[in-house]
Amino acid sequence: MKLEERCKSIELIVSDVDGVLTDGGVLLDNEGIEAKQYHIRDGLGVKVWRKAGFRFGIITGRNSQTVRLRSSELGIDVVRQGIEDKLSVANDLLEQFGLTSQQLAYIGDDLPDLPVVRMAGLGVAVQDAAAELRDAADYVTQSPGGRGAVRELVELILKAQGRWADIVRSF
Repeated sequence: MKLEERCKSIELIVSDVDGVLTDGGVLLDNEGIEAKQYHIRDGLGVKVWRKAGFRFGIITGRNSQTVRLRSSELGIDVVRQGIEDKLSVANDLLEQFGLTSQQLAYIGDDLPDLPVVRMAGLGVAVQDAAAELRDAADYVTQSPGGRGAVRELVELILKAQGRWADIVRSF
């Protein structure tokens, strides 16, 4: 199936965090306080996606207060942290929202994301993802993780759905 056709049916985007919404770096100070850097264009991409009437979710293997804060700020619909079996959670989300795998886009960067990328209607790897994930993906972003890859994905899907021009006009 062509990329544009895959994009047309997408109603839910689910993303990993470290290496996708961030560059993968984790800063820890002497007190053990964690810091991560999120790209502002990815945040706008999430907001635009939600403004278009769709849901956005996060499934991540780590637990982080920064993820809770950023998710709340962006109004992200679903946040699942500390997850080892991402495929099981992705399937639960599809069931919860009454969607099929063809309506899911999943974006990741490393091996734990591989099962969901293979299952999703649109499996996406960031530009600097592990080679195995890039090979399995339907689409590899031009942007690396933490540098606008999620925004790129949102724009790709909304353009294929013929909705991007309306979003741009709304600004």
